[in-house]
Amino acid sequence: MTLRWNGWLGCALAALALAGCASLNPGERTDYAAIVAAPDRSAADRKTDERRKPVQMLQFAGVHPGMKVLDMGAGGGYSSELFARAVAPTGTVYAQDAPGGNERALAAFKARAQSPAMKNVVRVLRPYEDPVPPGVGGLDLIAYFFEYHEAANMGIDRVKMDRRLFDALKPGGILIVADHSAQAGTGTAATHSLHRIDEALVRREFEAAGFRPAGEGEFLRSPGDKRDVIVFKSPVPVDDFVLKFQKPG
Repeated sequence: MTLRWNGWLGCALAALALAGCASLNPGERTDYAAIVAAPDRSAADRKTDERRKPVQMLQFAGVHPGMKVLDMGAGGGYSSELFARAVAPTGTVYAQDAPGGNERALAAFKARAQSPAMKNVVRVLRPYEDPVPPGVGGLDLIAYFFEYHEAANMGIDRVKMDRRLFDALKPGGILIVADHSAQAGTGTAATHSLHRIDEALVRREFEAAGFRPAGEGEFLRSPGDKRDVIVFKSPVPVDDFVLKFQKPG
């Protein structure tokens, strides 16, 4: 009887342990530090890491293997590659940029695309107002890093774009937007001159598209930044906001 009881108890405890593991967010089991420390990452990317803090960003986004991610305004592909490493081997990253965009960035992305780390990245050259390829939907995560202010400069219909992003996410899906902070109340007045945008405006626009606030990251904040200098010439680290939104469902 005692042996049978001990055996049953052991099985029960094992089952509970497995259930506990299954209840964890998959992102909690992802080793982001190891992803960022991968020896095949470039020296240029490691330099960018100093100001972008990718471990914290990946953790905040909760990206993990198997996810479908849209990287808006992918540029040279710095974030696209990090996402690709995090969603591998079964996930997919859609790296979006507008056709006829910045030639230097397009060339940098093309060179990066030769890396084995980019094998699960799909290059998407589509307008910002309609950035998702036909047949693609149910995205787990959308990232919009340091490019939302440029939407104002390029005359993009942000209402249309934000609604399209909302539609492309699965219910419960996450959108992360990060950008350079402008002074409060300035709206889009500094998007061209200083490459900054008012955080409150960004919040309002995504909430108007149907997103609900789901958190904010403080890891790129810089209280010493007066937000009155162009970001490329700031004498102190630039104050960047990082906002998380979720599609209800």
